[in-house]
Amino acid sequence: MATPSVKGFVIFSDVFKKVFLLLVVTRGLAGAHGRRYYGLTTIGGLAMILLFTDFGLEGPYTGQVKAVLWRRAPGIPVIDLFADAPGPREAAYLLAAYAAWFDPGSVFLGVVDPGVGGDRPAVALRADGRWFVGPGNGLFELVGRRAAVLESYSIPAPAAPVAASFHGRDIFAPVAAALAAGRPAAEIGLVPRLPGPADPGPDWPDDLPAIVYVDRFGNAVTGLRAETLPATARLRIGGRVLNAARTFSAVPPGTAFWYGNSNGLVELAVNLGRADRLLDADIGTEVEILV
Repeated sequence: MATPSVKGFVIFSDVFKKVFLLLVVTRGLAGAHGRRYYGLTTIGGLAMILLFTDFGLEGPYTGQVKAVLWRRAPGIPVIDLFADAPGPREAAYLLAAYAAWFDPGSVFLGVVDPGVGGDRPAVALRADGRWFVGPGNGLFELVGRRAAVLESYSIPAPAAPVAASFHGRDIFAPVAAALAAGRPAAEIGLVPRLPGPADPGPDWPDDLPAIVYVDRFGNAVTGLRAETLPATARLRIGGRVLNAARTFSAVPPGTAFWYGNSNGLVELAVNLGRADRLLDADIGTEVEILV
């Protein structure tokens, strides 16, 4: 008769073998190009859902959206990318820049929706392998415009009644969860959508010479891609002219400068100071390019 310690070892070994075989099979299904996770193969990493909202982290809104995602796509990571996104126009430039950092297969749930409950459509885009789910109010305009491969879909109204003021929870989150779980677009009812003369999209520039975000350190992010400016370019804002620098320590303390931030956008900063205060910069403040 086996002793308790031997029995425990046998049970542990059996569980370990089952887990190991599951991992082998999972990786084998994904092949050499990625891993399969809840039916979804991604390139270089696991599927994840990125929240890009203006909800803030206070109050119930972010929590309720996460509860829907967890209920419908259990085990898939949900990441708070932005909870303080600005309005749809400024947010469009932020999202296009930050989304590029994530692997194809990622699902972005974008809820910056001042027109919730109105006549703006509910949409889903697949841009270069990444999914974007949210309001059709221009939030995904730059993502779609810059994509090499783009699929656009309409999200039909749910059969069951939903809250007119919380489409993020009741319409967008279920779709994002289904896509992250690997369900095909047709299976969840998405309808292919082709832009035409009646739906040209917002007339926004490819690069926006204005502040689109101010972080907690007072750094002011613009809607300009750093790659579009020569290193010799100067920027005028708040009565000051800023030269480029590689990073903060490259200029004396208290000096304002611009640089290409870690996500490829032109950012205004002050070494050991706050650019928003020194330059009187806020979201929407325009920046003049001097070449």
